[in-house]
Amino acid sequence: MEWRKSSRSGSTGNCVELRQDLAAVRDSKRPGVELPVSRDAVRELITRLAR
Repeated sequence: MEWRKSSRSGSTGNCVELRQDLAAVRDSKRPGVELPVSRDAVRELITRLAR
């Protein structure tokens, strides 16, 4: 499965990417470092950011 950048990511390269099958996030500048998170935590993050 592919990593996805937020549609709000700018051209500065400062992006956080998500990968649904891993329930993980990573910094696009350091793609070898992944932070596993629960699916509930990802949902909560997206919900809060959408407000």
